[in-house]
Amino acid sequence: MTMKRQGAELGRIRTGYSVPSNGKRPRPVRSETFVLSSHSRDYIARAAELYGGEPEAWTPQGQKIAQHRVITQARELRAILPPGDPLSQANELWTGGGCARRCDGITEEFTRRPCLCLAEHGEAWHEQPAGSVCKPTSRINVMLADLPDFGVWRLETHSYYAADAMAGGIDAVLAATDGKSPMPLRVWIEQRSVVRRGKTKNFPVVMVVPAIPSLRQALSGPLSMAAALDPSTLDRPAIAAAPVERPDYLADARGCSTADEVRQVWRRANEAGHVARDGSDELSRDLMQIAADIEKGIDPRTGVVEDDDQDDEAVPDDDGVYDAEVVDEGNAEPPTAWPAVAQPGGGAA
Repeated sequence: MTMKRQGAELGRIRTGYSVPSNGKRPRPVRSETFVLSSHSRDYIARAAELYGGEPEAWTPQGQKIAQHRVITQARELRAILPPGDPLSQANELWTGGGCARRCDGITEEFTRRPCLCLAEHGEAWHEQPAGSVCKPTSRINVMLADLPDFGVWRLETHSYYAADAMAGGIDAVLAATDGKSPMPLRVWIEQRSVVRRGKTKNFPVVMVVPAIPSLRQALSGPLSMAAALDPSTLDRPAIAAAPVERPDYLADARGCSTADEVRQVWRRANEAGHVARDGSDELSRDLMQIAADIEKGIDPRTGVVEDDDQDDEAVPDDDGVYDAEVVDEGNAEPPTAWPAVAQPGGGAA
């Protein structure tokens, strides 16, 4: 539970290499294209197919274990920032014995003392000769989706300007995704220059920015792995869901034989959100009318009064006497309106 979970490191992404220098120590060269190195020949062979260049055997300076590398023709790489916090930054001083100092700019990690370079050389410590003071060191792990296997490639740079730009961009992404999703990236080498004390200095800066159609999408929350692999899908309009056809409640009600059955139709419409609970909408009023018609003996499908006795001629009995018709005066008034069907709970009128 205390170990940092991360993908296996498959190789390194570099921005420079070294060449022999008349029997002396190899001379470093800044590359205008990316250099990929790995212990796996297969990874480098595949990288050469994708990005150009010739695979070659190579042994890093100061090491004895042979590796493989390719000086690609690619000035830009498409990568994926894995979930979590893949950026590590510190001021570091390396010697033949390994990392001698690692400092966050305030406290040196190994001794827990205040910044040693600042104490020894003052505010201008960063202008001291290389190898005598710490260098800004930024490491970021990215995934190269078109190369074999699941893991990360480590990009390392000692540029002060790259460190500043990287930290700002990655912090913004992590704030938006909470480190819970991948993010597609564009990584490229940008050539810059500054004038210091009357002299122009040219240097490369590694830029790492989200590779998405708009900034809004980078800051709108976690992305799926599918979106990280193909950011163009983020710019496609969402496919609208097919509209759900509303049941024909009026047809259902006209097929009812009692007012109670019509009330059941209204309740179904109410549960589906198609009528107002107070019965004030047009559909509720139509359903009330159908129920009222049924109670009056009117066929809601035809509008005809269903009274078979009116169609039959009155016939006397054997004594010539007609049956008397008893009229209940209390039923002479028209039935009460049907607001109860639209009340919460759908009570009967």
